[in-house]
Amino acid sequence: MLGQYQSGAQTRRVRALPDDGAFVELHPSLAGRLGVTDGAPTRITTRRGSMTAPARVVTTIRPDTVFVPFHWVGANRLTNDALDPSSRMPEFKVCAAAVEAS
Repeated sequence: MLGQYQSGAQTRRVRALPDDGAFVELHPSLAGRLGVTDGAPTRITTRRGSMTAPARVVTTIRPDTVFVPFHWVGANRLTNDALDPSSRMPEFKVCAAAVEAS
């Protein structure tokens, strides 16, 4: 994932870079509470839409946070598209979400 740039439109064409597709990363304690297992389809839902991707259960994320990389179609459709008043950049990085085993 570190080798992908922005939406991956160019970098996903480089065969040497791994491209396993979108995923939902969450902490083991959150995964346990939700009944989500590593690799299982997991549904993320916000006020703007929903998507399903395999879970990656890792200890390197905060227990109260869910991460979906924006390099693949889906993640940015779930987040807030409000613009920063100074830079006019969309607020794609944070939003409330419901998570469930799919």
